[in-house]
Amino acid sequence: MILVTGSTGFVGRHLVPGLVGAGWPVRIFSPGPAGGGVGRLPWGNLPVEVASGSPYELDDLVSAMRGVHTVFHLASAQWWGRLRDLERVDVGGTDLLIQAARQARIGRLIVMSHLGASPASAYSLYRAKGLVEESVRACGVPYTIVRSGLLFGEQDRFVNNLAMLLRTNPVLFIQPGQGENLLHPLHIHDLAAALVSCVESLEAVDRVLEVGGPEYISFEEMVRTVMRVSGAPRSVVSLPTYNVRFLTRMMGRMFRRWPVTLQWFDILAAHRTTGLNNMSDLFGIRPVRFEETLMQYMPGRRYTVELLQFLFRRRRPRGV
Repeated sequence: MILVTGSTGFVGRHLVPGLVGAGWPVRIFSPGPAGGGVGRLPWGNLPVEVASGSPYELDDLVSAMRGVHTVFHLASAQWWGRLRDLERVDVGGTDLLIQAARQARIGRLIVMSHLGASPASAYSLYRAKGLVEESVRACGVPYTIVRSGLLFGEQDRFVNNLAMLLRTNPVLFIQPGQGENLLHPLHIHDLAAALVSCVESLEAVDRVLEVGGPEYISFEEMVRTVMRVSGAPRSVVSLPTYNVRFLTRMMGRMFRRWPVTLQWFDILAAHRTTGLNNMSDLFGIRPVRFEETLMQYMPGRRYTVELLQFLFRRRRPRGV
């Protein structure tokens, strides 16, 4: 039995069908009253067990891990935009999950992280992920940490939010800095396939694996690619990052949700890359290219409508 936390987030929605398709029995952990019902799941009638409870109650986590040999820990607050959420959900939640994993004597813990994660990082997102990694490596439970490049796909909260952001101004796009730092985009289907492969891979035990797509791309190149594919040409104006941070804070106060969060600036602050052949060498997967994949779902998509829905939706965005 495999337990997945954060199963309805971006990664979980692709990982769970992959695990079931590979023949693994899957149980998802759904936050809510222990033993209570859950809302509509994103996989239709996919045969998964559901364990409900609080992610901050040790007994609920231990109960969910009964009979489980592997736990995929995907729950994260990285797109919520607040440091206290990262500390509570990512750092504190992982520490409690580790305690439960020890009590339940699970066989392995597989955790998602980011390229560039470090407990000494000056950036809150990467510092939080570094603290998570540090706790996992010291926990005494066999583990695999997967550091990923920037994830993209039909439902991602970075590239699609960028396409929405372009609709806020019909003339200009305000870019933080010069947009020269390199990103390493990885399609969600490729990551999900790699995670499924981790379950049976003995070589992945007690290792930190770094994965990315088949190309490096600067943020400015990404912006211009999204403009071209989504049909939203704009003039790019570069402002100092601290000015764009200030504007983001102001927009966050005006709207319940804004397509950009402060964690965006952490992602764009430095080069975040790894070896171009890592996916092939580690998992035998040939990842898809960025622009070619966007062409499959982005042209003609109604991003103006999505922007309005996003701005006034009350609930928080899904996690990783």
